[in-house]
Amino acid sequence: MSLQVVQSRIRGFISLTAHPDGCAANVREQIEVIERGGLEGSIGTALVVGSTTGYGLASALTTCFGYGAKTLGVGFEKEPTDDKTGTAGWYNAAEASRLAHERGLTYRTINGDAFDPATKQEVIDALKAGDFGPVDVFIYSLAAPRRKGADGTVWNSVLKPIGEPYHGKAFDLRSETVSEASIEAANDEEIESTVKVMGGEDWMDWIHALADAGVFAPDARTIAFSYIGPEVSAPIYRRGTIGKAKEHLEQTAAAADALMKQTAGAGAGAWVSVNKSVVTQASSAIPAVPLYMSVAFRVMKDQGVHEGVIEQIVRLFHDHAGPGLQPEVDEGGRIRLDDREMADSVQTVVAESWKNLSNETLPILADWDGYKHDFQKLFGFGVDGVDYDAPTEVNRPLNA
Repeated sequence: MSLQVVQSRIRGFISLTAHPDGCAANVREQIEVIERGGLEGSIGTALVVGSTTGYGLASALTTCFGYGAKTLGVGFEKEPTDDKTGTAGWYNAAEASRLAHERGLTYRTINGDAFDPATKQEVIDALKAGDFGPVDVFIYSLAAPRRKGADGTVWNSVLKPIGEPYHGKAFDLRSETVSEASIEAANDEEIESTVKVMGGEDWMDWIHALADAGVFAPDARTIAFSYIGPEVSAPIYRRGTIGKAKEHLEQTAAAADALMKQTAGAGAGAWVSVNKSVVTQASSAIPAVPLYMSVAFRVMKDQGVHEGVIEQIVRLFHDHAGPGLQPEVDEGGRIRLDDREMADSVQTVVAESWKNLSNETLPILADWDGYKHDFQKLFGFGVDGVDYDAPTEVNRPLNA
């Protein structure tokens, strides 16, 4: 037992603390959205790599609480200690497991490095042990700053433009002011390292490992997540190092699809889902992106088409990836959940607002307060109904 009063300690895009009750409330809120989502059918077993935050967490919650799937997740989180809180992902997974146990469902998280072959083997052993069964749905949602190879080689992902430096609008999260950012272009080694970390290689490694172990169910499906975004962020994102990695991920889908069909039958498949921009710790570190999102969110809210992470994933399963459904794809074979964000009706207004953006116009043209609220909620702060002055138990078990 370790009761603590947990205060928010956010520095830029890094939070030094996470509030267990706030994170738990966020999980319950997402489950309520799932329960209203009109999801039909059932899924036997789901595996989600990167399951403790963001799109991965939303996917794990949707498979478990929306379809009754025995859900096994993989995350890489810091455990709480007597004098420090755990990371938000730890508390998210802990609450999901607690609620699943309460409802007679199965939800378990393995805490380990998803790139590590030992973690892959631990997952395979768990799947074979009898609690789960063969995998019907495999979601790959990994966002990592670095990757360590089996031989000890370490690759780091970087956020840099390619070809020429980036000069453009940004937002200083500390001073909450519109600023100008300048970032040097990446060299070849940085580009290759970023693709190694954030590209499709590890997704394929997982598929190979699961296929070789014989743990895919007939007609199993796998989905990985990508992002394209608008022209205003393209120099630093889509045409930058991370974009190059996402292109590699998308190009991997064809080989992944062939392997899935070879392994799990003609009804099996692999897809990349291009999702909308959402507030995450990772996206907050990208110059221009928080500012763009705060503008886009205002426009989308005004037009009634804004979605959060859980709404996106519920739509993914409801419209594309649920039992018996065949995903609708674009000319590149990709599911497009960013369709509402990238609609001309939204982007035309965003582009006009972007041109006129300054510290004076920010409160009118952008929903910065909404962005900030979403960012704080990632770590369990600013959540309605949570008493932040009361001591709370920080030592919570990852699995119930």
